[in-house]
Amino acid sequence: MEQTGAPRAESSIVEFVDVEKSFGSHRVLDCLSFSAKRGDHIALIGPSGSGKTTILRILMTLESISRGDVIVDGINLYKESVNGVHRTASERHVRDVRSKIGMVFQHFNLFPHKSVLANITLAPVLNGKLTKSAAREKALDLLNMVGLADKADAMPASLSGGQKQRVAIARALALEPQILLCDEITSALDPELVEEVLNVIKRLGQQTDMTMLLVTHEMSFAHEFADRVLFLESGRIIEEGTPDRIFSNPEKERTRAFLRKIIAAGHRV
Repeated sequence: MEQTGAPRAESSIVEFVDVEKSFGSHRVLDCLSFSAKRGDHIALIGPSGSGKTTILRILMTLESISRGDVIVDGINLYKESVNGVHRTASERHVRDVRSKIGMVFQHFNLFPHKSVLANITLAPVLNGKLTKSAAREKALDLLNMVGLADKADAMPASLSGGQKQRVAIARALALEPQILLCDEITSALDPELVEEVLNVIKRLGQQTDMTMLLVTHEMSFAHEFADRVLFLESGRIIEEGTPDRIFSNPEKERTRAFLRKIIAAGHRV
């Protein structure tokens, strides 16, 4: 497999190059370009409908693109070159490239009829990455890491929202992704459960070299955790920079107006 499309940014593991995405006549991403280097922690912020979640869903191939290029670790996700001919990527090509990526969803998406352990071991066994015994050992290690070592045999219905989300994080990590996507992973939680989930993400950031893209309204967490913040509106990056600059001294009035509303809603930055 080789890259097609736009040239690769040095040492980038994720690149969007002039990406457009439309649903009918509604353009969700508008010539969007950005890149993430290995180990970057990037927070995507902005109003609802600005395209943040669509970026993550495109990387997970849950949504396709209308035009442009998405490059993952030097390989075009949606295009491939076969015998010198550029074409739409095959399912196998997409699956191989996507294997570098894991995602934690807003609403957990656990299988309700399977135990915590089965939820975590299912994908590594099905895709042949691990044997059943190796997947079980890996899952137990991950449950210990997220503070749920005693919940291996529990069913999802018996868990709190925070526990479910920590299981979902462990499930995403079971496939050993190089890139972890987090989509509003605390927005479905009661306020007192938010910190336990964010603490897991903090530890991952400290203990691994994964590239992490987070869609979040937890501005204080984004300020503390991210290396870079992208503020989006109407499918475009309006402003980007370090957390200190974006949250303390944004250049654009639209960014300032958004942050004022966030603060008025009770979120700390």
